[in-house]
Amino acid sequence: MLYIDNLHAEIDGKQILNGLSLTVNAGEIHAIMGPNGAGKSTLGYVLGGRPGYMVTQGSATFDGQDLLDMEPDARAAAGLFLGFQYPVEIPGVSNLQFLRESLNSQRRARGEAPLSGADFLKRARAQAAGLEMDVEMLKRPVNVGFSGGEKKRNEMVQMGILDPKLAILDETDSGLDIDALRIVGDGINRIMRAPDKAVLLITHYQRLLDVVRPDAVHILAGGRIVRSGGPELALELERDGYAQVAA
Repeated sequence: MLYIDNLHAEIDGKQILNGLSLTVNAGEIHAIMGPNGAGKSTLGYVLGGRPGYMVTQGSATFDGQDLLDMEPDARAAAGLFLGFQYPVEIPGVSNLQFLRESLNSQRRARGEAPLSGADFLKRARAQAAGLEMDVEMLKRPVNVGFSGGEKKRNEMVQMGILDPKLAILDETDSGLDIDALRIVGDGINRIMRAPDKAVLLITHYQRLLDVVRPDAVHILAGGRIVRSGGPELALELERDGYAQVAA
């Protein structure tokens, strides 16, 4: 589903990714771990199409399409979802308004009929219930006044409503307490663990991987994948740290 070959990228003239290669097949969940400054968030931004990040070499294809040649909205319509490390606030725009327009915009781009208000609300309520989130919060401005954990839970509701093929989740476990971690992890499993979907899960800690069991774990250091393995690699990192494991 996602094939990255020899990817190099920079921002403001500073090289961040240095020949990163990775394959994520449909039905798989892959975890990316690595020290601060390794390029984990940059990888997510490049795949999502964030302005300012320039690819200087290499390729990335998603579902057979040249991902790097697509505008960000086209990537989203094709089924890519990017979860942010720090979800932004959008004052004056309700969650429901934002999500309905986002979903129907993607549906129109795919040649599908937009959802009616009633059908959309039914979907939104189901996703909020699955994340143990009060549906009344969806009427509030996007992430305004939300705690860190509420923002992450709200983002998972967004993911459930949009129902992507590929989710790139950047430190979704950041700021979550034990209960919220379980709820969010269960949400990822419920929404994305399917034969026709895939997840690239960027995280610093092994604790989320106890809930979302990955098919593979990769260590990113110096802008490239330096080691790959199974879930036991995350346990090794937890015990020995990056300096020993990535050496």
